[in-house]
Amino acid sequence: MKPNFPNRRFLFWLGLSLIIVLLGFIPVRINIAFHQTPTPQAIFVLGGNFERTKFAGKFWQSRRDLDIWVSDYRWNLDVNRRIFHKAGIPDERLHFDFEATDTVTNFTTLVDNFVDDNLQHIYLITSDYHMRRARVIATVVLGSRGVVVSPVVVASGRDEDESLVRVVRDFGRSLLWVVSGRTGASFNPRLRKSHLLLSK
Repeated sequence: MKPNFPNRRFLFWLGLSLIIVLLGFIPVRINIAFHQTPTPQAIFVLGGNFERTKFAGKFWQSRRDLDIWVSDYRWNLDVNRRIFHKAGIPDERLHFDFEATDTVTNFTTLVDNFVDDNLQHIYLITSDYHMRRARVIATVVLGSRGVVVSPVVVASGRDEDESLVRVVRDFGRSLLWVVSGRTGASFNPRLRKSHLLLSK
């Protein structure tokens, strides 16, 4: 006698229903956060490009009451610190995170810190070509925890945004994280190697 497992159609509709529920409650949380905190409370910089760091240093000059959060590779720390110190930003305003291995984990490794610090609205700084994908991830990951972003683009000189394939892929990975707490990064050997290097 065959075991009575749920059929594929049932699992499909269950998964689809879960996605619809998730996509429904995230905009609600974002709207509440924006209503409660219309002005950003911190600056979040996606690392990997020192032009973003330099831009953030200048951007901070007119927002000196805000802390800066940076998600970047550990080996970029010294250069990032020098850029920020040159801009006159004190160490107590700087928060560095080295746990991320890609753009999705830039957000998943820091979202709990934002929530713990009662941040409901943050500036998101990244390159122009990278912003579309970053905003999609931010909407799902940060939005699911009641954090909204105001995007601030850094001109790169590139003519095209990142591919729609990458955007859709990371949208799916972000949903996976909301549901399971996993981003899928562990399935990529290159990212696993990078994570080991970052942990040293």
